[in-house]
Amino acid sequence: MADAVRIGIGGPVGSGKTRLIECLLPLMVEAGLRAAVITNDLVTLEDAERVRRSGLIDPELVVGVETGACPHTAIREDPSANLDRAERLEREHGPLDVILIESGGDNLAATFTADLVDYWMYVIDTAAGDDIPRKRGLGVIQADLLIVNKIDLAQYVGADLDRMRSDVAEVRPARPSLFTNLADGESAAAVFGELQHAVLFDRREGR
Repeated sequence: MADAVRIGIGGPVGSGKTRLIECLLPLMVEAGLRAAVITNDLVTLEDAERVRRSGLIDPELVVGVETGACPHTAIREDPSANLDRAERLEREHGPLDVILIESGGDNLAATFTADLVDYWMYVIDTAAGDDIPRKRGLGVIQADLLIVNKIDLAQYVGADLDRMRSDVAEVRPARPSLFTNLADGESAAAVFGELQHAVLFDRREGR
């Protein structure tokens, strides 16, 4: 029986999904959690290979899915390939505490099916436009945790962070959101803290 918590990470291309994984993995190891990673790309295994090369995790615990179509199909309409990879990771390398499942870069309407993940985050890029929250995409509105990333770039692209904070609060009045700069350790720790509170609080080494 599957035992690992499955956490989805969605968002447009370049928003920082893979970087978020690279920031979270050391924190999970430090907390005594055994993690694995599944990445999705259209016709490559680029992100999986990047995480394998990082040295942050046993390369055998990182697998890739080539979706070959719209990325959201593999995390919502037909998650069978991701489910197969997750079940195989647990069967061959378990027990695992958490499996991070990264979607291929997708549009603002992307969401994860509850058949695939227990909890999911959606990452947007401040530099891609401060109007993204006002567009009210399903990913922005429905994600368990919204991450507004690359806030350090706002000043260079004329993004209004105060307006973004106000817009996010309006479209997500009852759901948590974080504004992050993953180049610093505090932002990654804040994301990990949210995960611990939401789904990982009872996961420890030797459980």
